[in-house]
Amino acid sequence: FPFPFAPYRIQEQFMEALYGALEAGRVGIFESPTGTGKSLSLICGALSWLRDWEEKRRQEEERLLELGAGGQDTAGQPDWVTAFVQSKEERDRVNRLKEEHIRRKRREDTLEKIRHNVQLKYAAKRKRCEEDEAKRLLQLSKEALSQGAGEGVLDQLDHNEEELILAEYESDDEKKVVSGLEEDDDDLEEEHVTKIYYCSRTHSQLSQFVHEVQKSPFGKDTRLVSLGSRQNLCVNEEVRRLGALQLINDRCMEMQKNKHEKKSDEENEGKKRRVSRTVCPFYSYEQMQFLRDEVLVEVKDIEQLVSLGRETKACPYYGSRFAIPAAQLVVLPYQMLLHEPTRNAAGIKLKDQVVIIDEAHNLIDTITCIHSAEVSGSQLCCAHSQLSQYMERYRKRLKAKNLMYIKQILYLLERFVAMLGGNVNQNPGCQAVSQTGTVLKSINDFLFESQTDNINLFKVQRYCEKSLISRKLFGFVERYRGPASAVKINKENQKLAGLQNFLLTLQQGSDKEGDSPVEAEHDQLRTASPLMQIEGFLSALTNANQDGRVILNRQGTVGQSSLKFLLLNPAVHFAKVVEECHAVIIAGGTMQPVADFREQLLCCAGVDPARILEFSCGHVIPPENILPIILCSGPSNQQLEFTYQTRDLPQMMDETGRILCNLCNVIPGGVVCFFPSYEYEKQVYGHWEKTGLLSRLSAKKKIFQEPKKANQVEQVLVEYAKCIKRCSQTGGQMTGALLLSVVGGKMSEGINFSDDLGRCVIMVGMPYPNIRSPELQEKMTWLDKTMPRAAGQAPSKVLIENLCMKAVNQSIGRAIRHQKDFASILLLDHRYTRPAIFNKLPQWIRERTQVKPAFGSAFAALRKVRTHHILCP
Repeated sequence: FPFPFAPYRIQEQFMEALYGALEAGRVGIFESPTGTGKSLSLICGALSWLRDWEEKRRQEEERLLELGAGGQDTAGQPDWVTAFVQSKEERDRVNRLKEEHIRRKRREDTLEKIRHNVQLKYAAKRKRCEEDEAKRLLQLSKEALSQGAGEGVLDQLDHNEEELILAEYESDDEKKVVSGLEEDDDDLEEEHVTKIYYCSRTHSQLSQFVHEVQKSPFGKDTRLVSLGSRQNLCVNEEVRRLGALQLINDRCMEMQKNKHEKKSDEENEGKKRRVSRTVCPFYSYEQMQFLRDEVLVEVKDIEQLVSLGRETKACPYYGSRFAIPAAQLVVLPYQMLLHEPTRNAAGIKLKDQVVIIDEAHNLIDTITCIHSAEVSGSQLCCAHSQLSQYMERYRKRLKAKNLMYIKQILYLLERFVAMLGGNVNQNPGCQAVSQTGTVLKSINDFLFESQTDNINLFKVQRYCEKSLISRKLFGFVERYRGPASAVKINKENQKLAGLQNFLLTLQQGSDKEGDSPVEAEHDQLRTASPLMQIEGFLSALTNANQDGRVILNRQGTVGQSSLKFLLLNPAVHFAKVVEECHAVIIAGGTMQPVADFREQLLCCAGVDPARILEFSCGHVIPPENILPIILCSGPSNQQLEFTYQTRDLPQMMDETGRILCNLCNVIPGGVVCFFPSYEYEKQVYGHWEKTGLLSRLSAKKKIFQEPKKANQVEQVLVEYAKCIKRCSQTGGQMTGALLLSVVGGKMSEGINFSDDLGRCVIMVGMPYPNIRSPELQEKMTWLDKTMPRAAGQAPSKVLIENLCMKAVNQSIGRAIRHQKDFASILLLDHRYTRPAIFNKLPQWIRERTQVKPAFGSAFAALRKVRTHHILCP
């Protein structure tokens, strides 16, 4: 096996288990700690199975084709109806196999020709240059002809405003096919081959995986395609400048629609349109077909795909989607696969395919987040004002069905604001809420109390998606936004003064509040029109009544209040993935505890327990390279129990400081200390400043604190690493650095504290979630009602423990990152010794953990390990 950095034994075990799970069509939960070559094992195990699967299928097809050519055995003499039906089905199947065989052969020949014939690439590039020159000359001639013709005015609307008018809308029941596009797509659609969908959390992780594929033995002859959002793949600078993902999506869809409707618009209306603004020059079917073939010939990551799109002047977003049917390995973010509308829009078909979800430790939270939505009172009022002004402006130009749906949306917004105790006709920032607090309601109760249960939300949601109303509304608002001097108040746009004043009022109100982190996070959403957020909330309300709750959060004013949909049952959206796929592999470096995946996600999705396979491989490091210790008491014999009632006591904070002072004296390099929350970390830091413990710590380690803002994390990590490197080279009294971090923060996931960056990881207390949270309380209640008790424990209690231990396991796993790494792990709380908690540690940590009732024995063990590694690194 050509990967020397990980032991052959571990990779062999991993691949054997993976191959067996794929062969049997199982749902596997695979845990493989960092350093075991997990990505390469996933690649080689899955692609090896895929090659064998394709060979078996090809042999079966050849057998059926031979059987179809030689005739059918009529032994037994069935009745003539049965014989006719059977023979017809068999003939149809043989014909389909013949067509697929011819199509596959043609595709393989084409790819082989492209792979070995460089002249074809130059010919295609020369053809593109000739077409670009022809288009440029044609555009110049059109502009020359139009200079003397003038531009007519239609209904007192200028040229730019024509783009803001909603097209005539027809529902699915009235018009199954729009402009023949669906028929064309069906004719051009290629049969999907058996493939592997590999999903991970971020684009950087996917790029890393693609680079691993390129280095693997399968890199040269694997048909791989990388999928991403338009925000990552769009090469049209005019569209990319919009910034917000939803705006980019809407603008792209609008340009496609304009491309197909351009000819009929010019014939019917006779008006001039600027092609560069309404039609995407990269959406060329011929060029996207060329890009598709290039993608299938050679493995490319997203950056290479974007560069290829710019070079070929073809859309990488749609070109990559064209490559899905013929691809053997599809790499995509798992948000794209887990959200069914996005999955369908991308052309992903899961029937009898294989799905591998990597970095899946937060899979349940991801599914819950994807299908939840929240809108504030300010967004509801702002959307109502914008939409009202839009309807008044273009009422005479809108078709009756458009007006009907717009009035339904306005009514929904009005009733939603009323549920928060406000009025849409008043400034939300000035309306005080009489009854503050948080109320949870079922979907049916919310719709009934808001008097919106008589509106078909499915049709309204479909209308919002198909009509691009949020995009039109955003263009309308952008056109009339700005200072008063930008819009002349005359008879034509006098009605827009109310909208403009309203927007200025909201802007002034937000400016007074200052640039808080919360406001900064919502800047993009405000820019992208509040109606886009509301569309997500309407979509969430179409879930089944028992699967979610609506949270009414009334705080201070209507603008500060919000409506939130909380998904309680993530399995309902994961069930289709499991049902359709041949096999599903849920993999991660730290998956413990796995009970959540098995019970909340798989069993609730209807998966047979016999189909579930759990596999956990050992770590690559030798046993002596890690020292996990559960410390029950500190240097002054103070019992360590960081409960919510006791952790704020001065003696507990003093004891934590003494432990750190002693450890920093004997541990070289970097020490990472995790606290349960930002608030507690700040409180402890302030207490140490008053008592002088902070100055004692600073004498041995330079202290760094994890920032709350994401854009400051990299700078802190760079300074932290520089300090450790400088201290190791120069020597002296200061031996390294101490990093005070937070569980669940920016540095508890995805950050590698390898080698000297993390020689010791300390966990202060147990980071239990806030059980006073209404969302968590509702989740606990729902679990107690729907899930059986496990080992005498209530499901709600198990949930709390699992959430805590998942966070702990992710944090303490930051230190050991490769085979020769070594570190110590200290868990400062005697509650870790309880069997229910202790058994939820990762197996490779649990097997080597020592329980130390007193600090003296723990300190001696740490000094011994430190001496051993200094002498024998």
